[in-house]
Amino acid sequence: MLRRGRPRALGAAALLLLLLLLLVALLLLGGDPENERLRGAAALEGDPPAGRGGHNRSGCVLQPPLPPKCELLHVAIVCAGHNSSREVITLVKSMLFYRKNPLHLHLVTDAVAKNILETLFHTWMVPAVRVSFYDAEALKPQVSWIPNKHYSGLYGLMKLVLPAVLPPDLARVIVLDTDVTFASDIAELWALFAHFSGVILLWLGRLQQAGWEHMWKLTAKRELLTLPATSLADQDIFNAVIKEHPELVQPLPCVWNVQLSDHTLAERCYSEASDLKVIHWNSPKKLRVKNKHAEFFRNFHLTFLEYDGNLLRRELFGCPSQPPAGAEQLQQALAQLDEEDACFEFRQQRLTVHRVHLTFLPHKPPPPRPHDVTLVAQLSMDRLQMLEALCRHWPGPMSLALYLTDAEAQQFLRFVEASPVLSARQDVAYHVVYREGPLYPVNQLRNVALAQALTPYVFLSDIDFLPAYSLYDYLRASIEQLELGGRRKAALVVPAFETPHYRFSFPTSKAELLALLDSGSLHTFRYHEWPQGHAPTDYARWREAREPYRVQWAADYEPYVVVPRDCPRYDPRFVGFGWNKVAHVVELDAQEHELLVLPQAFIIHLPHAPSLDLSRFRSSPTYRACLRALKEEFHQDLSRHYGAAALKYLTALQQPRSPA
Repeated sequence: MLRRGRPRALGAAALLLLLLLLLVALLLLGGDPENERLRGAAALEGDPPAGRGGHNRSGCVLQPPLPPKCELLHVAIVCAGHNSSREVITLVKSMLFYRKNPLHLHLVTDAVAKNILETLFHTWMVPAVRVSFYDAEALKPQVSWIPNKHYSGLYGLMKLVLPAVLPPDLARVIVLDTDVTFASDIAELWALFAHFSGVILLWLGRLQQAGWEHMWKLTAKRELLTLPATSLADQDIFNAVIKEHPELVQPLPCVWNVQLSDHTLAERCYSEASDLKVIHWNSPKKLRVKNKHAEFFRNFHLTFLEYDGNLLRRELFGCPSQPPAGAEQLQQALAQLDEEDACFEFRQQRLTVHRVHLTFLPHKPPPPRPHDVTLVAQLSMDRLQMLEALCRHWPGPMSLALYLTDAEAQQFLRFVEASPVLSARQDVAYHVVYREGPLYPVNQLRNVALAQALTPYVFLSDIDFLPAYSLYDYLRASIEQLELGGRRKAALVVPAFETPHYRFSFPTSKAELLALLDSGSLHTFRYHEWPQGHAPTDYARWREAREPYRVQWAADYEPYVVVPRDCPRYDPRFVGFGWNKVAHVVELDAQEHELLVLPQAFIIHLPHAPSLDLSRFRSSPTYRACLRALKEEFHQDLSRHYGAAALKYLTALQQPRSPA
């Protein structure tokens, strides 16, 4: 029974509300009211009943046999926004770690979460996991009339309408919130369905007979006459319904919902860690809650938070299931590779499908403007220190791809939260590409960042360059002045410079830059290592230029450019170090983009330690030979696509000294 004004026990919040408590119980309506039902250890309110030793432990309750190994288990989750999308990944990791059954995830999401999770699961390619999405926006009118003070907002009420949203042929489902962590196989929870009577094929009919939608709405309206607003979201409504219809409840052992809110009585639920089944961070403070065993729970959660998700791409042996989209073609392509090939790791890295988590942090898209520009770049953990300076120099939108492990992604999150500069910027979209394989997938990272740019134009840069303070405004003005777009295809070249000094006073104008250039504090980029990479920019002409001027493509040219967002994507075969930007500029030229150098634009490269891939390029003849082989294959593909016009690029096959 519902009792208000008391500390909530372990089953109090509906944030881990299972349809075991709602759906299945409702399905039993119309059955024998005298039928003996299992009484688990936790009621929805009040103190947990005492079991053996005063604890409501899973060992006190008869554990039914686990479902057959290949039975499909259904899980429903309501998830909205950037932060909840991050949380749900940790929940899914913990489920996948213990699970032995195929899973079907039913995700009720807003547009933001759908974009993130759809991409994540598509690239994660976990065998025997299906994912279906349901539009939360369409459900809002069904619950928006309920006053609600809960921190989860309207999304905290959407479990009320799940029975009407999920497929009509779905008989059983477990409903979870995003802030839970599994400590056991979810099949054990699914097995508790065995304690309920009824025939599966009849459950949906009983649900309709119960009139659940009418029941909860009527009860909610009656409760809201005396309750100004719900403080526990859907839990208040569920509690009110249960108070009127106690026969609906089939309590679960509280070890399936060890809650860590401030007033929890969690320690009364378990005596040993082996008792735990699900840990529930049901507090706005999340991991900062105070609890007698908070450190243990926190460490357990962090284990899955930082767990390498690539390790969960394991097959469920003996369970035939439809492979993830693209998995069969990928396996066929991998099978055709020759492991004795000296360039095997290059070819394998190109075929690697990296998990991608789009907009890892909250992001506010820029308002639509016709000449706006997004800075696009990629980085790894060792370049993280560049971000604050970049944000100071570029006030416009950015789309950045970060190549990180799961553990590094959490370090990055803490880094941004601790930085006043970074945490203040909501127009910077960070996309985490999870690390896998021996070579840096530079062009795949660029393509992720490029695909997520939301402005009409993009500035294709690198993370170790700082733009002129005025560059963002100047680029937008230049795009408008040159009337780009429409039939005119052009790539605006931003001249690149470098300094050997770690301590450096950044020039505020072209005149200051030229003075530093003349004094030797600045140089044209890679003038002594790779002059052909930027020589066609014609720096001598740039010194005197007042208007944009056109330059011609030349072999190995790799300028930093501003182009329309729908420009060609980077060729993913180029991984590690070498020719990755060169190939992109070749294709821009093949598509007849003008190359226009901007007279007031500049970027400056800051010194840093060389990357591992650059060191390998310089020290390994095999590495350099593989790069030549990739260039030859690129030109063959270019010729097939562009025909005789591609013959001019044969000169680009000359052996490089140090391409970038």
